[in-house]
Amino acid sequence: MYNRSMIKCDFLIVGGGIAGLSAAIEASKHGKIIVLTKGKIGEGSTGKAQGGIAAAIDQIQDSTEFHFEDTIAAGAGLCDEKAVKILVTEGVERVKELIEMGARFDRAETEAGSGYALALEGAHKRRRILHAGDATGEEIQKTLGAKVVRGKLAEIYQHTIGLDLIIEAGHCLGIKTLDLKTNKIKTFLAKATIITTGGFGQVYQYTTNPEIITGDGVAMAYRAGAAVTDMEFVQFHPTSLVHSEELKKLIALPRFLISEAVRGEGAVLLNSKGERFMQKYDTQGELAPRDIVARAIYNETKTGKHNHVYLSLAGIGADKIKKRFPVIYKTCLEKGLDITKDKIPVAPAAHYCMGGIKTDTNGKTNILGLFAAGECASLGVHGANRLASNSLLDGLVFGKRAAIAATNAPSSVPSTQHPAPTPPSHPTPQTQHLKLVIKSTMWNQVGIIRSKDSLTDALKKIMAVESCLNQSPLNKEEIELRNLTLLAKLIIQAAFDREESRGAHFRLDFPKTDDKNWGRHLVYQAG
Repeated sequence: MYNRSMIKCDFLIVGGGIAGLSAAIEASKHGKIIVLTKGKIGEGSTGKAQGGIAAAIDQIQDSTEFHFEDTIAAGAGLCDEKAVKILVTEGVERVKELIEMGARFDRAETEAGSGYALALEGAHKRRRILHAGDATGEEIQKTLGAKVVRGKLAEIYQHTIGLDLIIEAGHCLGIKTLDLKTNKIKTFLAKATIITTGGFGQVYQYTTNPEIITGDGVAMAYRAGAAVTDMEFVQFHPTSLVHSEELKKLIALPRFLISEAVRGEGAVLLNSKGERFMQKYDTQGELAPRDIVARAIYNETKTGKHNHVYLSLAGIGADKIKKRFPVIYKTCLEKGLDITKDKIPVAPAAHYCMGGIKTDTNGKTNILGLFAAGECASLGVHGANRLASNSLLDGLVFGKRAAIAATNAPSSVPSTQHPAPTPPSHPTPQTQHLKLVIKSTMWNQVGIIRSKDSLTDALKKIMAVESCLNQSPLNKEEIELRNLTLLAKLIIQAAFDREESRGAHFRLDFPKTDDKNWGRHLVYQAG
């Protein structure tokens, strides 16, 4: 019924987005590389990123110090200054390397001549966002992927989902996986393993994340004994497209993101009465930090009859809209909206996870041989609220740093004696129902606004789901359900423990920020 195979390499990378591919390119200089992806290469969050990548490449109007200050301010007191300094300084060099690889970012004529068309986004004081129209992530994914494939830098196993990490004597030796095409168990052994699986936005009913982003890497690492941190800080992007099709589906499909860059170019938010409202909440208006804008929209919809507000691009101009935001224009047109004339119905959706596997600035975890980078990792670079367009830079910078650390780390000789796993099973009809219970519970009770009562009730519901789990899941749906259940529990626990409001975490019963008692990170470890 199944075939157990064992595959060895020097460096194993789990995940094929910007962090994983950056790590693969660097680590390929030192040994054999294997990259595992749950879907096809490029199906993760990187390819869906619209806005751009932030870097202070304009040394006349901008500086790495300005970028540092904006990142620290957005992080609401929880950024690690060392990590941020590395991000903004090394980030400039990493972006230049990306351009040398062939990445094409939009250019414009300036007073100094031809240069990059730098955009402005929320909480940035300078224009520093490089973009490729509104498909920046896709351009970066293609550039890095082409480098890996054409150079034959790594062996890529697609449609492969992780079951659990293999740990012996406190050392990570690799990972046990399920091949989703053949339904066969495969074991991958390596000198070092780098987790780059992205976030866990699919724990929420409404999210901008692709369907495959179910936090598998974070869940596997936690079960293996890795520490996780900042799990309460889940960023809700203020503007995702709301359309009538959602009402016809039991589980909402990923919402289409309306990039923050649209507001950076002059789009404004309007409530159901057609009134601008952001100035009531913050002097920066539509360009306030994401947590402020998301809560403002929440408040406007709570007091009105609609579950959304509107984004008007009337002040931008039709020609600029089509040229600057071709993907958004085309997607909305397919859904019956001409955004050169029509207002876009928008609402917040779970977007980015500041929390994840606890690492240092070199991607090291508390488990020997295990590293992490990108959205699945948490090293304090984003604090309690990520600055717009810093996520791609994070993957680029710390993906490479994790690979460098992994190639210099001591390795142990893996044992070849691992117990054979249970034969694969088939999904039960209950699996999809339980996923919906998790997603709706997290959205309604552990979302933009939380409280002790909502969190207590949410935990009871998630524990009820946990009691129904197959503890030896060996099909994709059951594996994801187990991981989503664990991540939901971790988010709820951290949100319950943090009795204050800070950044993306807002407690109705503790609405103030309390630096004296809570100006610190919460760290959790199994047992």
